[in-house]
Amino acid sequence: IVYSAPNVNSKIDGGTSQISGGFTMEEAQDLAKILEAGKLPAPAKIVQEQTVGPTLGAEAIHGGLMAFGLSFIVIFILMLVYYNTSGWIANIALILNLLFTVGVLAGLGATLTAPGIAGLVLTIGMAVDTNVIIYERIKEELTKGKGYIPAINEGYKRSLPPVLDGHITTLLTAIILFYFGLGPVKGFATTQILGILLSLFCGILVSRWVSDIFTSRKKHLEYFTGVSRRIFKHAKYKFIEFRKVAYMISVVVLILGVASLFNGFDYGVEFDGGRSYTVRFDKNISKEIEPIRDELKVIFEGENTQIKTVGDNSTLDIVTPYLIKDTKPEVDSIVEHKLFEGLKKHFPAGYTYAQFDNAEQSKTAVGRVAYKKVLPTISDDLKKGAVKATVFAIFVIFLYIFIRFRDWRYSLGTIIALLHDVLVTLIVFSFARNIVNFPLEIDQHFIAALLTVIGFSMNDTVIIFDRIREDRRLYPSAPLAETINRA
Repeated sequence: IVYSAPNVNSKIDGGTSQISGGFTMEEAQDLAKILEAGKLPAPAKIVQEQTVGPTLGAEAIHGGLMAFGLSFIVIFILMLVYYNTSGWIANIALILNLLFTVGVLAGLGATLTAPGIAGLVLTIGMAVDTNVIIYERIKEELTKGKGYIPAINEGYKRSLPPVLDGHITTLLTAIILFYFGLGPVKGFATTQILGILLSLFCGILVSRWVSDIFTSRKKHLEYFTGVSRRIFKHAKYKFIEFRKVAYMISVVVLILGVASLFNGFDYGVEFDGGRSYTVRFDKNISKEIEPIRDELKVIFEGENTQIKTVGDNSTLDIVTPYLIKDTKPEVDSIVEHKLFEGLKKHFPAGYTYAQFDNAEQSKTAVGRVAYKKVLPTISDDLKKGAVKATVFAIFVIFLYIFIRFRDWRYSLGTIIALLHDVLVTLIVFSFARNIVNFPLEIDQHFIAALLTVIGFSMNDTVIIFDRIREDRRLYPSAPLAETINRA
């Protein structure tokens, strides 16, 4: 703990000096006692450590970038199919948004992690949402018979409030996550904050600037295609008439889901503490998991060991809390040697610990290819930070919506929708882990996915509420059910 950090303002002569400042007498006496007592022994210790071999790291990067690239291509094509030439403007803004975000992150020296990639995905989603909201309003004005330029002006004007509200609520949440979060959560928040700010810049300013260039050259952008003219042309969905059915479905899902939640979750090493080893074999190891679990239980003196397949059936993720509270330097090596002894017979004959520990240097990359250690103190900090961030974010969102919409019912509706989506996601996750044949655990990847769900849920809810508020002003005598259906 840093108790005092004085600055040197002048040359120190005679070996004596003084610390000046706005101290009370009690604070001055306490500082004097600490200086007289001298420093206490406070050795540093590693509370979290992670090693990922280049082979496994390359596979993770490849998988993440493939998913990201495919989603980007699908969105790119969809914008062209649905919005014609104006879709090109949206895609240009999207590419600029992505390039600016990655450029700023690179300039800051940030490390791109799984939660960071999730933040980029959310950024793409919000950037697309911005253009979709604007273009739909322009199409609406064109359908009413307005001229090209008045329709564009009115579309951008009426789109600004919902776009700003959706981005600001998500931005406030990201700032809270950055302040209270640790590790993966903070990485997600950093990417999200940058992405939101750049999404506003590219989606509103850049798109409008390019549209104005076409207008000044007397060239009109097309906002319809043959497909988009037919889809939703006479869409009049009576959502409110089916609200009771929707309520019943939600209640049934939540009640059944709560029972599933009582079975608990499989927590990753980030939240339980322990050591996690990713071990690759030269054969299909999936049928030998139970014997390996029994052998390691004996090796690790009865400690519960989680074993799951990762990727193909030749790779296992092994998590154990064995000796995790023992902070002596040699303990890590002791645990890894014990792990090797428990797995030795599943490797080729003559396989040594040196080969196991240096798997990446071999051509086959068989052995330990990744390692992570998290002490219970850091896992407790992650849990506390997540709880604080959640509570504070809900309060801030409620307050912002209340101030912006001047009606507490909008605030309550936003929070209920958010909690509903989060609970359903948790329920499906809890239920699915007993069905699928691959590991489902609460780790940094799950947190990243859940934060993405929260971001989209909140953004979409606020945008719909904005339209309800606008229509209530334009058509004050219209029935509320009709206004909600139209929104």
